[in-house]
Amino acid sequence: MLEDRATAAPSATSWPAAYPKGYAVVDVETTGLARDDRIISAAVYRLDARGEVEDHWYTLVNPERDPGPVWIHGLTSELLDGAPLFADVAEEFAARLDGRVLVAHNAVFDWQMIAREYARVRREAPVRQRLCTIALSKELGLPLPNFKLESLAAHFGVVQQRAHHALDDARVLAEAFRPSLRAAAAGGVRLPLLECRPLTEWSDRPVPRQASGGYGGYRQAGWRPARKRPACPYPNPGRYEDGKRLKQGMRVAFSGDTSTERELLEDRATEAGLHVAGSVSRLTSLLVTNDPDSGTSKTVKARQYGTPIVDEAAFGQLLRDVEPADG
Repeated sequence: MLEDRATAAPSATSWPAAYPKGYAVVDVETTGLARDDRIISAAVYRLDARGEVEDHWYTLVNPERDPGPVWIHGLTSELLDGAPLFADVAEEFAARLDGRVLVAHNAVFDWQMIAREYARVRREAPVRQRLCTIALSKELGLPLPNFKLESLAAHFGVVQQRAHHALDDARVLAEAFRPSLRAAAAGGVRLPLLECRPLTEWSDRPVPRQASGGYGGYRQAGWRPARKRPACPYPNPGRYEDGKRLKQGMRVAFSGDTSTERELLEDRATEAGLHVAGSVSRLTSLLVTNDPDSGTSKTVKARQYGTPIVDEAAFGQLLRDVEPADG
């Protein structure tokens, strides 16, 4: 673990009073992308209200299993065997996050990985809001060729030194976030903040640990159990109509970042008797998204088909009173 401190520089920018008082710019490297994957390294840059760096912190984490795509992150089993477990760094990690908005590039991923790790050790991460720098770039209308971190860095002249290394990725993001935040403040732009809801329980499914150092023994999805939902027992009653109730059997699709972990949101929909669809078609009853102007394939198709669109908060209200299927 290492730590460093930087002197905050004052800014003459007129600052919106409603903006957060501090930020934790986070990057985590993981064994993979699935819900059972683990964090193997984490970095946090703490920033003040105006985006100036206060300090930074980095740690390796022993995942107690195969490290996954070593060719991407470079962390082998040999390197991680002597690293602390997540339980050993949970308190210090929490101190870095406490009272701050979590900032990350594709923040839903970093937040979900962090929330799951804390749930495994029967704790909650002290994070109540997150900010995705992809969403902020869209709010600012930055002329980026794509929304990769390297494109955002290049736009602001930030030089990447070690891509896919948590500490360097967090540094790059912190340096790109500062001018983004100042531009938002100068333009009175609403920050795209989303609620973070910590997981309160967790049950791990067994995942074997490989004996190798990670090369050759890792398969992208081979040994991870597929998660299959039961078929919806109700017929599709058609599209949702504004002002009316959802009805069991309706086909619901989700797109983009959500405050509630996507799998939990889908579980609630399934338990209410809705059909969770992985794509949008003419048969889709409703699309749930917090960013209807994102231009994703689902939102584009929803507009083409005239599929109703609601945000996550409205969907949560609708889930409270779902109409039973006919008969």
